[in-house]
Amino acid sequence: MILASSSPSRRLVLRRAGVDPEVIAPEVDEDAVRDRLGAAAPAEVVRALAAAKSAAVRERLDGTPRAGVDVIIACDSMLLLDGALSGKPHTAAECARRWRAQAGRAAELLTGHAVTVLRDGAVLGEHAETVATTVRFGTPAESDIAAYAATGEPLGCAGAFTLEALGGWFIDGVDGDPASVLGLSLPLLRRILAGHGLGVAPFWNLTGPSGAAG
Repeated sequence: MILASSSPSRRLVLRRAGVDPEVIAPEVDEDAVRDRLGAAAPAEVVRALAAAKSAAVRERLDGTPRAGVDVIIACDSMLLLDGALSGKPHTAAECARRWRAQAGRAAELLTGHAVTVLRDGAVLGEHAETVATTVRFGTPAESDIAAYAATGEPLGCAGAFTLEALGGWFIDGVDGDPASVLGLSLPLLRRILAGHGLGVAPFWNLTGPSGAAG
């Protein structure tokens, strides 16, 4: 499996699931992709961004001899609140502002997935789909919001939160696939692989750095 992302959360999802992926960070101008989409629906925006990342990594692999099956997994996540999409906050001030807006409310985390299956370097199939998961935010104290933003942890995360680390203190619940909140839906990936006659077990590395065997 090739993870077309530098996201540590997505890599963590795969490694906890027994896969130690090859990581190739895509080089995509996300603003340019969104500009081309115009007034597209939110689900289409994240799906198109994921597809652009998958295509970028596939182009980087062109001309490189590869044997066997490769699966390129690209994703993009954004939070949908009050009809508006938001990605990474990047600054502590923006992170705190978003938390004040979303505290005590529910919002949808949309994660676009683009999966390309190759055999011996040739494309066997492509699939792009968006998974929507409802996140119910808690109501942290203003001091906790400021402290959380100051750690820097949520600045590179869609929705300005993490589920698997410090942000978990402030999430009251998740309705849907919790792995998709970390940026990658394992059930969707399993279904896509099955559509190409592939199981998940051949990708497991139970004695490798994933630590799954322990």
